[in-house]
Amino acid sequence: FGASNFPLAFSTAGGDTAAALAAGCPVVFKAHSGHMATADLVGCAIQRAAERTGMPKGVFNMVFGAGVGEPLVKHPAIQAVGFTGSLKGGDALCRMAAERAQPIPVFAEMSSINPVIILPGALAKRGEAIARELAGSVCMGAGQFCTNPGLVIGLQSAQYSQLLSDLGQHLDQQAGQTMLNAGGLRSYVGGLEHLRAHAGIEHLAGQAQEGSQARAQLFKADARLLVEADPLLQEEVFGPTTVAVEVKDNAQLRDALLGLRGQLTATLIGEPEDFEAFAWLVPLLEEKVGRILVNGYPTGVEVCDAMVHGGPYPATSDARGTSVGTLAIDRFLRPVCYQNYPQALLPEALRDGNPLGLRRLVNGQWSEGTV
Repeated sequence: FGASNFPLAFSTAGGDTAAALAAGCPVVFKAHSGHMATADLVGCAIQRAAERTGMPKGVFNMVFGAGVGEPLVKHPAIQAVGFTGSLKGGDALCRMAAERAQPIPVFAEMSSINPVIILPGALAKRGEAIARELAGSVCMGAGQFCTNPGLVIGLQSAQYSQLLSDLGQHLDQQAGQTMLNAGGLRSYVGGLEHLRAHAGIEHLAGQAQEGSQARAQLFKADARLLVEADPLLQEEVFGPTTVAVEVKDNAQLRDALLGLRGQLTATLIGEPEDFEAFAWLVPLLEEKVGRILVNGYPTGVEVCDAMVHGGPYPATSDARGTSVGTLAIDRFLRPVCYQNYPQALLPEALRDGNPLGLRRLVNGQWSEGTV
């Protein structure tokens, strides 16, 4: 299923399509209504590439329109689903797949607020720089990133108050940004209205949201809302907005993080002494997120062997997978064991002579390949 926020990277020829084709699966792609012309151009390019490289006919197929999702997911030939989008949409696909006569896996990336935890040593040494960098991450691409830092957490202090003031000034100065489609802007405006209406959430900074461009905003929420797992504070507002929380001590910081739902990322901003004093955060975050960053910002996602773009529900429907990086292929593979097989009948990749020159694991030892 094509993603609204990434017409290229998470859509027609994006990571899901690439991983499925690499695993040997034919692909049926559902174009997103927000960029159907782009999907068509890229789909035609895939078709030309498939023909030129001798791939089987029908290896890539694309469909358009509303109402086709359910029959696709329930079709007996479909064996797995890849999705990037809303929690509501991902949950619906999971239910459909589970209700099939033969249930199939759904790898849905859905909702994440990606907490950034700013530790005291870093605040004292470089609070002004952190505020500037954080504002850049919040507003990158009009905030239309699954990894947008939607939650900022710090310990109660004059330095943290100053950082929020600096962050608010940076966001106030941001020009309005055009989002990718009108639906995204409507959702963003609705999310802001819900935050403003909540009794435990205060608006700190940001120009009034009006017209057809998204305006950056900063809110502050009572820490008890995190501790008590308030559903609104856990809800992703997809756009250039973040919510700050100030905790009074380490105990409340721990309780607030325990109240968080599953996330794609968590970020620690600190100095060496911070990481020693707050080492207890890491095992807690390992239970909550798919990627832990130190002194960076989560909006950058590299396609590499180490990347994990996944996490516990509701960040994804299956925390064992990643939709970015080389391990993305695992979502579209199923293990098969060949026992007592004659060499001539084995796939070439498994024959003793290793005719494909692959690096392989044989009796627990890696053998060197030629490719």
